[in-house]
Amino acid sequence: MNLFLQMFPAALIMATPIVIAALGGLFSERSGVINIALEGIMLVGAFATATATILLSDTFGNFTPWIGVLVGAIVGCAYSAIHAFVSINLKADQTISGVALNMLSTGIAIYLCQLIFDGQRTPNFPTNIAKISVPILKDIPILGPMFFNNTYPTFFIAVALVLITYFLMYKTRFGLRLRSCGEFPQASASMGINVAKMRYIGVLTSGFLGGLAGGIMVLTTNIQFSASVIHGVGFIALGCLVFGKWHPLGCLFTGVFFGFSEIISSYSGNIPGLSGLPTEFFYSIPYVLTIIALILFAKRSVGPKAAGKIYDAGQR
Repeated sequence: MNLFLQMFPAALIMATPIVIAALGGLFSERSGVINIALEGIMLVGAFATATATILLSDTFGNFTPWIGVLVGAIVGCAYSAIHAFVSINLKADQTISGVALNMLSTGIAIYLCQLIFDGQRTPNFPTNIAKISVPILKDIPILGPMFFNNTYPTFFIAVALVLITYFLMYKTRFGLRLRSCGEFPQASASMGINVAKMRYIGVLTSGFLGGLAGGIMVLTTNIQFSASVIHGVGFIALGCLVFGKWHPLGCLFTGVFFGFSEIISSYSGNIPGLSGLPTEFFYSIPYVLTIIALILFAKRSVGPKAAGKIYDAGQR
């Protein structure tokens, strides 16, 4: 039990960027645009966050990490605009566009890092997001140490985003219109809905959340930025989206599950029966579980019917 209580806060740290990035994928795919570029968007957002945190530390002091995260989210949004334009206006294949952005992001990050910091890594961050302990709540038996003691506030931001996304998707006219564009865009257009506009909103929101996830990840799990800082978390977030059946609450619970798979290597030596296995085995677990989840749930989890399909206003 003590081992589980130690692992849970660490799992929440890793789950936070996964959940937020999965929510980004949800907005995009619910609008009808597949966003495989989440990995690249997270990387670009992480670099922008790291750069802003280093360059602005003297100006904003302890608030710098939050300014940096906001900058990362905005840059992620701007980067996703490329995917939106190519997929919606130019009607290009959405999968190819996403893969291209993933490849481009690595080159951009390394080039700019070399240009600004004269190396492929940034200097160590002068300040990171600080952990917090919530008064009174931290003293609750079992739940207190798991959720409210010495933890990053970013997890509570992720939970808040899940609830906001649920409300927007299922309790507002905007959410109904967005989901209709991902299911029957021609029918949506016949009702006066601007499908292209809704899809732009979906993709740009996806980019904002993806950049936010990258920024949070680099400031809570690292002391400096490098091109390998995201290491496949964007793709894990896509698996989380499928596993969670394109639902905000599903993304939250599966994100925590994948968060556990990410940190199990750090505690493998204390788990009976696993201490003798090589470390590389545990590092592969998140990606193996992602593949298994896709195999088991891809057919059962039915996503938006028009996701990935080019919208043709003349098609019926």
